[in-house]
Amino acid sequence: MTSSAHTAFDRGHTDDLMSFLAASPSPYHAVANAAARLDKAGFRQVEETDTWDGTHGGKYVLRGGAIIAWYVPEGAAAHTPFRIIGAHTDSPNLRVKPQPDMGGHGWRQVAVEIYGGPLLNSWLDRDLGIAGRLSLRDGSTRLVNIDRPLLRVPQLAIHMDRAIYEKGLQLDKQKHMQPVWGLGDSVSDGDLIAFLEEESGLTAGDVTGWDLMTHALEAPAYLGRDRELLAGPRMDNLLSVHAGTAALAAVSTRDGLPYIPVLAAFDHEENGSQADTGADGPLLGSVLERSVFARGGSYEDRARAFAGTICLSSDTGHAVHPNYAERHDPTHHPRAGGGPILKVNVNQRYATDGSGRAVFAAACERAGVPWQTFVSNNAMPCGTTIGPITAARHGISTVDIGVAILSMHSARELCAADDPYLLANALVAFLEA
Repeated sequence: MTSSAHTAFDRGHTDDLMSFLAASPSPYHAVANAAARLDKAGFRQVEETDTWDGTHGGKYVLRGGAIIAWYVPEGAAAHTPFRIIGAHTDSPNLRVKPQPDMGGHGWRQVAVEIYGGPLLNSWLDRDLGIAGRLSLRDGSTRLVNIDRPLLRVPQLAIHMDRAIYEKGLQLDKQKHMQPVWGLGDSVSDGDLIAFLEEESGLTAGDVTGWDLMTHALEAPAYLGRDRELLAGPRMDNLLSVHAGTAALAAVSTRDGLPYIPVLAAFDHEENGSQADTGADGPLLGSVLERSVFARGGSYEDRARAFAGTICLSSDTGHAVHPNYAERHDPTHHPRAGGGPILKVNVNQRYATDGSGRAVFAAACERAGVPWQTFVSNNAMPCGTTIGPITAARHGISTVDIGVAILSMHSARELCAADDPYLLANALVAFLEA
C-alpha cells in the first residue's frame, strides 16, 4: 500500500476523525466520545472504587480527561503481556481562570490562562466557543459545550503597531490574550458561570467548580484542489486518540489474540504529564496491575506481564515545512502523505530504540503501510511525549510514533488526509500481532 497525491484511500476513517474532532472540544468530551465508541463495540465501564472481576471482554476506566481501555481475550493467562497504544487528550489553548469576569473601557472580557505552548497568534481574531466540565454542588459533573461564536481575542490594528513589519508580532500572554465577549462599563462576578448554568439548564448557584477552555469554531475540512489535505483543531493529539480507539475496537472482534490490547489516553501531556490523569501519574500502572490480579495473578505474574509489554506512544510529529526546510534534519524529511513516522531521539526525548524500531517496522509491514523516520536537527532541541515517561515509570518497552503535520500547536493544524487511516491500520497490526 502506498500513498501519493493521486491515490486516496477509503476516506471513511478520516470523515469519522473529523466528526470526532468537532465533537471533542475538551479532554472531557474526547474521553466521553471515545467511551461511547467503545460501548458500541461491546466494552463496559468499570469504576475504580469497585471490585474488578477477571472475565474476558472489553473494559475501560474514566478519570477526568483520561481513559484506559483494555480487552481481555478469552483464556488469557494472568501473565499475558499487554500491547498498549498511548496518546493524550489535551491540546494547547486558552483556559478560563478561577475568577473569569473582567473588562474595561466599555468591554466585557473573560480572564484566561495560557495552557501548554499554543501558537498565540493562531488564536487572534477567531470566533471562539467555551467547553469543558462543570462541577456541581451535589458532587456530580456536567459537560458543557457552547459551540457558537462567544469570544474573540482582537488583534491590535496595524495603524497602532507600525513596527510589526520590522520586529514581528509581539504578544504579552497576560495583557494581549484576554478575549472579549460583550459590551458594558461594569463587570459582575459570576456573569460567565451564570451564563453557563443557564445554557446547561442548571439552577443558579449549582456550579461550584469548573474546568473550562476555549476552542476555535471552524469545522474540520478537506483542503486543496484534490482534497488531499485535512485542516482541523486538536489533531495534536486527538488524531491518535481516535486512531487508537478505532484500532482497539477493531481487534476486540479478533479471536486468539496473544496479547491484551490497551488504549491509554492521558490528560495534561502538554504541560508535563504530572497529574493524576497524566502519564507521569499512577493510573496506567494501577489499571494494568489490577487487571492481572483480577485474573488471579500474583506479583510474579505482574512482573512477567510487564516485562513482555510494548507500548506505542502515538503523537503528532513534524512534517517538513516547505517554507522552513532548513529547520529540519537534512537527512530525515518526513512527508505528509508518506505514512506514519517513527520518532527517534538518542537523548530520550523519545523512547524509541533499535528494538522498538523493529516492532514498528514489522507492524507496518503486516498492515501494508509505508512509514518514515523523524529525527530533529541537532541545532533544534525537540519536544517530548508520554513515551519516555511511560518507559521510565513502568519499565515498559516504548516506541514513539505518530503522524507528520504542519502548524503543530496552532488553533488549526494540517496533515495529509490519508495519514490518519494509515496510522490506524498500523495500530491494528501492532495490537493483533
